[in-house]
Amino acid sequence: MTLIDAPHSRSARTPSSPASRRTVAGIWALVVALVALVAITFLPTSYVIQQPGPVYDTIGTAPDHGGEEKPLISVEGAQTYETSGSLDLTTVQVVGNRERTPSWFELALAWLDGSRAVVPIDAVFPEGQTSEQREEQNAALMVDSQAEATAAALSQLGYDVGARLEVVRPTSDDSPASGVVEEGDVIVAANGEDVADIDRLKEIVAEGEGAPVTLTVQRDGAEEDLEITPEEGEVDGRTTWLIGVYLTTTFDFPIDVTIQLDDVGGPSAGTMFALGIIDTLTPGSLTGGEEIAGTGTIDAAGTVGPIGGIRQKLYGARGAGADFFLAPASNCDEVVGHVPAGLEVFSIETLDDAMTAVEAIAQGETGDLPTCTAG
Repeated sequence: MTLIDAPHSRSARTPSSPASRRTVAGIWALVVALVALVAITFLPTSYVIQQPGPVYDTIGTAPDHGGEEKPLISVEGAQTYETSGSLDLTTVQVVGNRERTPSWFELALAWLDGSRAVVPIDAVFPEGQTSEQREEQNAALMVDSQAEATAAALSQLGYDVGARLEVVRPTSDDSPASGVVEEGDVIVAANGEDVADIDRLKEIVAEGEGAPVTLTVQRDGAEEDLEITPEEGEVDGRTTWLIGVYLTTTFDFPIDVTIQLDDVGGPSAGTMFALGIIDTLTPGSLTGGEEIAGTGTIDAAGTVGPIGGIRQKLYGARGAGADFFLAPASNCDEVVGHVPAGLEVFSIETLDDAMTAVEAIAQGETGDLPTCTAG
């Protein structure tokens, strides 16, 4: 045994002092704490992490499943034009799922990172929904958003797009619409009012406050009236009246617009898709060569809607080199105080607003554009 500062006599012993006993106790307490921390790290959690995802230029190219770069937007049946700059759509990556949640250590690191967010798993993966089901749903939403964006862009350019609402299926076997509507039914009216827009149909259902809704549908070449009694449910954290049916909007486009973007889901790229289509179909560069990013759902009427993960998308845009960002006005409360240095953010509510903003950026005259301010 080696002794430090040992007494001259080998047989002498130094009595243990209170201070040394406290030191030993402290070391053991630290060891126990570290062991407990390591153990906690492997315990399951009920959260997932949202972080900036890939950024794609809608007037550029994107890799297909084979890794080959192809135009993100291609058009047949109309003249297209060269452009410059970028119109980037932004995405969010989710770390974790119900099968494998992030560890407490990973969550702690994310809490300390302003570009990432820790959110309850139920907010991303609803109870009873598997990762595969979520991916299928997001893929369907992406297809719908591309169609809505194409309709909005072509309508902005003066084309007739012929919109109609089509039933995909009831949301479940016990939903109000189950056994009433059928796949392929085309909804032409609700309570006697012509409808070709999902949002307007939702408004009519909500206005009834639970009263039966009469849907006029086209089925097998004939029209018939169907009565559905809505039930209350939650959508995006708010209670509303629902008829329990998945719908898609179909269009008769006069030209063929193809959007090639693999492994990306959800509806939030709609606004940037619409801008990319317009830039592709009009002479000159809409951006004036500037690097512009953005987000927002869009419907055929050109209304820009809110999205999730706005903070992560801001950081993703700046990381990809964007200098300007278009954010839905309805997300502004989440934008204020979370804008990365070097990024200018402008709020938009419609495709017209987005066009105005991009044109102002291209001309270097952004002073009058609306921005997100504290409410």
